[in-house]
Amino acid sequence: MGSTRLPGKVLMNLAGETVLARVVNRLRLCRAIPEILVAATDLPADDAIVAECRKCGVQVARGDQDDVLDRYYRAAQLTKAEIIVRVTSDCPLIDPAITGKTIAVFLEGRPDYASNALVRTYPRGLDTEVFSFDALARAWGEARKPYEREHVTPYIYEHPEIFKIVSVKGEQDYSQHRWTVDTAEDLELVRAVYARMGSRHDFSWRDVLTLVEREPQLIELNRHVMQKALHG
Repeated sequence: MGSTRLPGKVLMNLAGETVLARVVNRLRLCRAIPEILVAATDLPADDAIVAECRKCGVQVARGDQDDVLDRYYRAAQLTKAEIIVRVTSDCPLIDPAITGKTIAVFLEGRPDYASNALVRTYPRGLDTEVFSFDALARAWGEARKPYEREHVTPYIYEHPEIFKIVSVKGEQDYSQHRWTVDTAEDLELVRAVYARMGSRHDFSWRDVLTLVEREPQLIELNRHVMQKALHG
């Protein structure tokens, strides 16, 4: 709830449901994911997220606001997860097929970590990371820098000498598109997308691509938004 650029964004209305509910419902379409858990903070403000998770029928684990790596580690322990799929809750256009592809690549090669965001070819907002509990545990034990704790996985993907890492890429580069929600302008774009999709949640990223190519003015809504720096 404490987002700096758009406070409370994950509970904002998106075509009749919250942003968080949209993320959950779209991930439920991914057959490779047997269980969804939301890793919220232990701040009182996030009690509202816990209530929304109950409404959505998903588990919640709570932990430190800034040490998100610790929050993930303890959530993985709670669920006894051997493989963790990380998707952030501000991505209501997350695509179950793209997430499923990233999972499939991980399961096929069994690296320590696979991601479709290391070398970006997909729109920002379809980011999926898949990693083993062993890799998460090692990062939890060894990561010391604040940004490594806050962003969960940098210690893994910035140390290819320690971890086996696989980059998942598409056939074409669509990385110029921004479909995540970090600002009011981002939310305006995804609201426009959902409105044109009839408020459904089962449309694909290709459907969105066709839409913004047909209505390029939609891209202008958040073209100027700059992504926050990882080390900032």
